[in-house]
Amino acid sequence: MTINQRPPTLDPIAVGRWQRIAPLISPWLHEEVASRMLDRLQWIKLQPQTWAHWGTVRGGLQTHAQLAKLYQGSECFIAEVLEKRAKEAIKNIVKPWWNPKQWKAAPTHFEVPPPASVDMLWANMALHESADPQALLAEWHQALKVDGFLMFSCLGPDTARELRQVYAQLGWPPAGHELTDMHDWGDMLVQTGFTEPVMDMERITLTYATPARLLQELAELGRNFHPARFQGLRGRSWKAQLEQALTRHLRDKDGRLSLTFEVIYGHALKAPPKIKVSALSTVSVADMRSMLKGPRPQT
Repeated sequence: MTINQRPPTLDPIAVGRWQRIAPLISPWLHEEVASRMLDRLQWIKLQPQTWAHWGTVRGGLQTHAQLAKLYQGSECFIAEVLEKRAKEAIKNIVKPWWNPKQWKAAPTHFEVPPPASVDMLWANMALHESADPQALLAEWHQALKVDGFLMFSCLGPDTARELRQVYAQLGWPPAGHELTDMHDWGDMLVQTGFTEPVMDMERITLTYATPARLLQELAELGRNFHPARFQGLRGRSWKAQLEQALTRHLRDKDGRLSLTFEVIYGHALKAPPKIKVSALSTVSVADMRSMLKGPRPQT
């Protein structure tokens, strides 16, 4: 996958619609993944003085509280692009003025961080819901200071593989768009300007008592963004057929329905800018400041 390319089976119009109608909650799986991401911070030596939480409402409000406690003396940016999500974040995060904890708290800004303003950018389960993930990576890169770091997670291609197989066996269109591989994310990080990307993944198996509960969980997590997906709404008979197929194909030895989620974790640094020198070179003010703060070559 080259720079400025979105995943080939992703319909950006469908993604935009989902972003507008997605429930204003942090799904259980998102909170669980965020808590596992949180464990990885123990290996990070840098203590950010400023940090950003991108997509807090969907990414994990419970985990945000833990991050705020961990970095309680650090300035924070809550980045929610949609107004209704920003309002939900404010409702859940801002403490009353009479709460003593509010008096000593570091500033919290409910806005996208300015360029080169944060030491850490935290983004949980956001990339696979982006209509243009390469552009989103570029936004994150721009927000970070030089030597700042990105922590992110997203779903990988093995997610809901059992559901995809059921759709294929029934002769239906794809159950979901193809998700990006861990190694492709690493390549895109480098193309964007990040350095030293560290990628790993794990598979989480969730079980459900009924097919209705499984479908409810999937409805909270996202939608089918494949351009060749079913067009229009499906009827009750179709849903009954789907639930019967799920019961038949996904039941495990304990009688529950099993579904796999592949979770990808990524960490990368923002390196000092590399300036191409020519007869006429243009350098941004932020990049110039970064170069001036860097170590001088030995003479």
